[in-house]
Amino acid sequence: MTMQMSFYWGRNVTILFSKWPGNDQHNPGMYILALFFVFAIAFAMEPLSVWPTIKPSGSSVVAGLAQAFLYAIRISLGYFVMLAVMSYNIGIFIAAVAGHTVGFFVAKASALSITKPPGPEPSF
Repeated sequence: MTMQMSFYWGRNVTILFSKWPGNDQHNPGMYILALFFVFAIAFAMEPLSVWPTIKPSGSSVVAGLAQAFLYAIRISLGYFVMLAVMSYNIGIFIAAVAGHTVGFFVAKASALSITKPPGPEPSF
């Protein structure tokens, strides 16, 4: 078994698991599903990066465990995206970058709307 060591464009790719998304050149549905899957994972990473830290209301141990759990989920998603991109497929790479970009935009826009002070906009 050889591994692709340069970027290529094509639907014949193995991502994360053997035989997935499949090697059927006549059915692009599984490849499109793989692109959506990588996009969704990359998108999901970004809100986890900007969520505020959990403030301990009762026990600092529980808050620390909750924060560690969210961190573990974010890091796991990051490794999944990294392994998918290591397939060296350009479509997967574009899906990962687009997912991170859209997720960053949505997460930062919602974070800014939450922290925006009420009142009229200042005019210059």
